[in-house]
Amino acid sequence: MRDLLEAPFFEALKERLRAYSTRMKEASIIHLHAPSSLEGVLALGFLEAACLDAGYKYQRRLYPSSHHRPRDEPLAIESPASGLGVLILSEEDTWDLDDLKEEEQIRLVPTAAKVQLGAQNRIHNGALDCVIQASALAACLAPNGRRVRQMRPFSSLGLWLRGALDMAIDPIHTAVNMHLKEEGSVRVVSLPEVNKPEPKMIPGLADRRLEKLHRAWSGMDVDERTQALSELALPCLVEPTLSTPRLEELLWNRMLVGDEDVDLASQVFAAQKKWPEEFDEERLHASKMIDNWLQTGNLLL
Repeated sequence: MRDLLEAPFFEALKERLRAYSTRMKEASIIHLHAPSSLEGVLALGFLEAACLDAGYKYQRRLYPSSHHRPRDEPLAIESPASGLGVLILSEEDTWDLDDLKEEEQIRLVPTAAKVQLGAQNRIHNGALDCVIQASALAACLAPNGRRVRQMRPFSSLGLWLRGALDMAIDPIHTAVNMHLKEEGSVRVVSLPEVNKPEPKMIPGLADRRLEKLHRAWSGMDVDERTQALSELALPCLVEPTLSTPRLEELLWNRMLVGDEDVDLASQVFAAQKKWPEEFDEERLHASKMIDNWLQTGNLLL
């Protein structure tokens, strides 16, 4: 794995995360807190993987996600009597780095970041969500850990779940995926190259035409593939429930791990469909998902 913290988009935040890593290594026990949401599961899973790989003692705590708490009720998590508290606050608004203060407990919050992209190397603004921060922190804690390496391909899925892609191309999401592809953690392929994509992810997509295109794909040249995929996507462009940037990602940039049949976006979509409504069920489901992910490297139960 290449060091995520040396990637340009982590330039402003890397020293803070390295300091967090040092504090966690020195703690007698680490108390991990995350919301009982899919994004919370993803961030928490990375940190648990690092603790298991490196042999750090920890406890898992899932608190109610925002839709289970009154809107005017602030989240209050007390500092532990011993050890170090690590709070994954993935539902917070994006913070500016200058507004982050040193506190008794470690707080991971979405943080504003910049990245250079394109032929002209223009600077684009975005945010580092809690999942990508947890992935980078896990690599600091256990750089050669088996579980950390196994879960590495999922690093950009918190960015995928955020709303930035519903309005425009998310530059941080693009940069993270490029990093994962270049280090070999994922293969980025087009939709017809995925053997078992989750159905109904793209409203308006003709499943039979996709199956036909999947069978013919290997015998087509670049121009034929571009034309065929454009024709496949044409009816989807009038659907109001899917933004153009997200549609482009689903058509051209599916992430696969090795020879897996199901891509990562399909795993997330399937997980979202099965997410329980009640808090007690949600918390139990989230715990089972983390346990399964740690054991198998697959999100789906």
